[in-house]
Amino acid sequence: MRILRRACIACLTVLASCRNATRPGYAFVSNEMSHTVSVVDLSVNAVVATIPIVGRPRGIQRSPDGKTVYVTSSDDQPGREGSADGIVAIEVATRRVKTMYHIGTDPEQFAVTPDGAFLYASNEDGGTATAIDARTGTFVATLVVGIEPEGVAISPDGRWAVVTSETSNSVSVIDTHTNTVVQNILVDLRPRAVAFTPDGSRLFVTSEVGGSVTAIDGRSFAVLKTIPLEGGEGKPMGVAVSPDGARVYVANGRTNTVSVLDAATYRVVSTIPVGKRPWGVTISRDGRRVYTADGMTNSISVIDVAQAKVVATITVGERPWGIALVP
Repeated sequence: MRILRRACIACLTVLASCRNATRPGYAFVSNEMSHTVSVVDLSVNAVVATIPIVGRPRGIQRSPDGKTVYVTSSDDQPGREGSADGIVAIEVATRRVKTMYHIGTDPEQFAVTPDGAFLYASNEDGGTATAIDARTGTFVATLVVGIEPEGVAISPDGRWAVVTSETSNSVSVIDTHTNTVVQNILVDLRPRAVAFTPDGSRLFVTSEVGGSVTAIDGRSFAVLKTIPLEGGEGKPMGVAVSPDGARVYVANGRTNTVSVLDAATYRVVSTIPVGKRPWGVTISRDGRRVYTADGMTNSISVIDVAQAKVVATITVGERPWGIALVP
């Protein structure tokens, strides 16, 4: 009887683990104009909480352990740092703001190192990138990059931080071991977002005015190919790579679509209509769902990857900008 009871308990534990593994989790959505973060329960596709943010929230990321969601906050006074400029840390369990890191003027996007120890952020007005200790909020380094820096990504091994700069049409490569800029790469016009493949072998940069995506070698940082999207008229912004590294998903703001690229051949394999003005895009850990923040419809689109179509639309706050998935 005792052995049977233990077996039953073991079975229940496995079942609970399976349920947790397959549970869709939550989407934290930054709403730029309503100064809020919407928390969406993806098991029912509905907003279950709204978190006020002091400034305009845009870039949003989760910590590797899933316990914290970080979101940038900016005020409406360009050129100088104000009280609303910084990165806000939200505790996932309580859905409350626990602290704010003041990192410079007008932060827009950032990335978290794989160990969760550091944040690298772009300061759009200041022309710099800032590294801070995520545990203490203390400054580690301030680095001069290109003009109007925006997109930030960190390689899977944590060695490189890359920052796109809109006006100088460049990507700066930062060695995180020394916190120095070691290379600057010219890309197409007005680069916005950047994402590494899971193995770190390549990175993909969207160029809004150029209407393209540039593939870059993740080790030599040589430009491999520039891929036009939507006839060059899509105004691509957000970019995400599938967990297996096979597909690249790009949000095209002007044409209200997501372009799906074959990461090996750099060819567009499908184009998926979504809401108006998609900006941020992200993908679930199992690679089955892609989510876009549709800025002009105040909603997020849920794409079923296998069907290559939107299967749900969820109303959030005003002007949704980015999405972070938890877990």
